[in-house]
Amino acid sequence: MPKLFLVAQREYTANVKTKGFIVGILFFPFLLTLAIAAPQLLERTRSARRYIVVDESGWLLAAVEQRVAGTDLGYVFESVLEKHRDGGEEFSELPSLLQDLVPVLEQLQPGQSFVFARYLVAEVDGGLPVPGAEALPQASRALVIDRGATLLDWWRGLAASDARDLSDRVSANRFVRVRDSESPEDLADLNRKVREGVLFAYFVIGGDPASGSQGSRYVSNNLTDEDLRDWFSFNASQQVRARRLVNEDIDPVIAQFIQEPLRFEAMRISDAGEETEIEERDTLRQWAPVAFVYLLWISIWVASNMLMMNTIEEKSSRVIEVLLSSVSPVQLLAGKLVGIAATGLTLVSSWLVFFFLGTKFIPRLMGAPASLDLSALATDPTYILSFLAYFVLGYLLYAAILVGLGSVCNTVSDAQNMLPPVMLFLMIPLVSMIPIGKDPNGALAQVMSYIPPFTPFVMMNRAAGPPTTMEYVLTTGLLVLAIVAALWAGAKIFRIGILLTGKPPKLKEILRWVRAPVGMVPIRAEKSE
Repeated sequence: MPKLFLVAQREYTANVKTKGFIVGILFFPFLLTLAIAAPQLLERTRSARRYIVVDESGWLLAAVEQRVAGTDLGYVFESVLEKHRDGGEEFSELPSLLQDLVPVLEQLQPGQSFVFARYLVAEVDGGLPVPGAEALPQASRALVIDRGATLLDWWRGLAASDARDLSDRVSANRFVRVRDSESPEDLADLNRKVREGVLFAYFVIGGDPASGSQGSRYVSNNLTDEDLRDWFSFNASQQVRARRLVNEDIDPVIAQFIQEPLRFEAMRISDAGEETEIEERDTLRQWAPVAFVYLLWISIWVASNMLMMNTIEEKSSRVIEVLLSSVSPVQLLAGKLVGIAATGLTLVSSWLVFFFLGTKFIPRLMGAPASLDLSALATDPTYILSFLAYFVLGYLLYAAILVGLGSVCNTVSDAQNMLPPVMLFLMIPLVSMIPIGKDPNGALAQVMSYIPPFTPFVMMNRAAGPPTTMEYVLTTGLLVLAIVAALWAGAKIFRIGILLTGKPPKLKEILRWVRAPVGMVPIRAEKSE
């Protein structure tokens, strides 16, 4: 037993002192952060799409501009409320004109910020009626009368960069309309500008959009980016619908009521057996195990692969022969398993710390509300304990398989030829991860839970279900039995293959080693020794 721990200590210290180990600790969190944040950051660096609108109707462009201004102000109002709730310097740095709006904005119901903003624009500019405005609090109506024109003039005179600072969701962050004074009337000139890239696109609004889409078109050479077209079409459609209601003398309130869908309030059954509302945290908790499964998969693969590569390296450099002069093959194997397991736990523990920090700060950097605290899910004892337990069990199972394969290989290329079947087993839990997350106690999840190579990943994925205590007992019992069998077979292969040189044995010969009685060495192994 002391020799086992000496080997384990040697494996641990030899791995954690390397530069590769330090890089491994930092590389995965960096890669994960980059994968999550890079698309958002790159999207923000994309230049705003410049476009021109040729309005033959004489009214729709102005109506769309009013709606866009209302939507943008709605985003700004929501940002003001969020910064006010958070407190700190961000709110104090806002213009006093916006700070003074807080008492009125706090009286609005969720979603009414946009109705209020559009109502403000329509009242100042004399636009079409705004559905839902009749439900606004009296204080908001009074504010529109007293300060609506001042607020709208300030907003329209604001530079695009200042508007983006107030909210990164305003339209100026993505789209810029070239004003009429800069717009040529010659469509051939517009086509030239689009072809040369001076303009991203231009719209032509038909003469009577309220009666149909005749004459309306969108011209652009970019066939993949539909954001501008979808955004302008949506706003134009909303204004055309409002004009049609006016033309047909239909009350907008009645029209909105007719189109109002039937909504079913989502509820769940609590542990006490009562119906409770489903909060955002409940939904996130249901999907939180998916992130842990990804981390578990990478952790088990890295640790197991580290053990296999370490074995191949020592075998090819003949270090293994020196070690076997002092310890038995079984002691060496056990020491390696323990040492690499300790290395893996150190690596995984550091990743969990980075994972917690990521869930704490990355959502805020991406513009998520402060109320969305994912760090509480990342530190949930159920998930952390399940993760650590299944890491150890999954590592022992796959490490026993890979160290056995590594012992019969002389080079890394030999090992790569034997890895595809193992990788196939490892890929199946990833492919089934989303279906199991949607139905953690369904037939697929239950069946896969009892297949030992899949058990660590599937049971981790089901942690939000959660499975019954009996399922935990039975699946863990089967997994432990599979680990014992894998370690027994791996030890027999390791004992013979670790000193084997020349061409790697085929599967048939390896199976013969496993079936051979303990202490008996096949003929080929004797010749290699």
